[in-house]
Amino acid sequence: MSYDKVAQVKTGLIIGTKQTLKAMKNGEVREVVIADDADLQITEKVSRLASDLSIPCSRADSKKKLGEACGIDVGTATVAIKQ
Repeated sequence: MSYDKVAQVKTGLIIGTKQTLKAMKNGEVREVVIADDADLQITEKVSRLASDLSIPCSRADSKKKLGEACGIDVGTATVAIKQ
């Protein structure tokens, strides 16, 4: 599952939609994880750009669990794994 993959990455995580989009545009991302329960208006930009740039995109069912996998106390809509 995506949570395990995110939790295994000790350094090189980009947390949050704005930072994820910026890193994707800069060519720094090898994979993106998007929470299914996040606002579609927010995540749509990330999934569209990932598709345009041929970046693999995984899904997670919960923002809260995705945030916990990143080691933060709040939920997050998107996470990017750096190359």
